[in-house]
Amino acid sequence: MMQVFDIKTMAVYPYEERDKNVFYKAKEFKLRIIELPAGGEMPTCEMTSYVIFYVIKGTAEVRANQEIVNLKEGQCLITEPTTLSMRTTDGVKIMGIQVVKS
Repeated sequence: MMQVFDIKTMAVYPYEERDKNVFYKAKEFKLRIIELPAGGEMPTCEMTSYVIFYVIKGTAEVRANQEIVNLKEGQCLITEPTTLSMRTTDGVKIMGIQVVKS
């Protein structure tokens, strides 16, 4: 089966309702949209899965353990299980993929 998703126009719920932002889930991975407004932050969370972030629009500062990277539109970050947090000055929309650690 094949599915197509328009992630640029997909509705996004606030962080407190983040489970509604999961738009595809399989045993091995799940995909969600993360959108933070200008000045927004994603609190620190312990990730037990591999994580891939693809920036659809905007920029974000991502902290993985003690490493910090600045991601911009069109860039992709891949990390092993880690402690993550994110913040943005101007706002950001990201597709996040969590891949189950085998």
